[in-house]
Amino acid sequence: MYFGSIAQYVAIAQSDSVIFENEDNYQKQTYRNRTYIYGANGKLLLSIPIKHSKKGIKQLYRDVQIENEFPWQQLHWKSLQTAYRTSPFFEYYEDEFVHLFRKKRTFLLDFNYECMQILHDCMQIDMTVNKTNEYIRTPENMTDLRSLVDAKKEIEHDLEPYIQVFEDKYGFLPNISILDLLFNEGTNALTYLENQKIFNAL
Repeated sequence: MYFGSIAQYVAIAQSDSVIFENEDNYQKQTYRNRTYIYGANGKLLLSIPIKHSKKGIKQLYRDVQIENEFPWQQLHWKSLQTAYRTSPFFEYYEDEFVHLFRKKRTFLLDFNYECMQILHDCMQIDMTVNKTNEYIRTPENMTDLRSLVDAKKEIEHDLEPYIQVFEDKYGFLPNISILDLLFNEGTNALTYLENQKIFNAL
């Protein structure tokens, strides 16, 4: 996922190991190429444009390429600056993220892994990460949370409120981008994730 949701990172933080799906078909309207942040006017969608395959032909997620003809990186970084410049920890972390928006990347999956690694480093998430090498519809002996990437079927999770930059205007917005938690809670972000009780099966 592109700077995944807080619920996704609760699942990651509360797991001993995670296997990421690398072999599925790309689907539209998922968190693979979108994230929601808390902007000055409320919930704001940031979406990475992709190169679509010929009509009717499915693409594997790992083959999906980013459409860099549109200056999406500049737009996303400016949006993050506008939304979080006054948050407690944006300036502390911004040097870790700014380079993601300066160099063009080719494949969406590779870029998302790069974003995730930076998030793990910032939040000090230390865990075993594996990737699938074949698609298994119904995996055994593990908790299948691949549905968390589907933006259309999102479940409302009972997440504890934390202080957000614009909550005085629009109230608390739960389960938006993990960046919102990181820039507002900083070094406390991992503790927050570990203390949420939304995945009792883990």
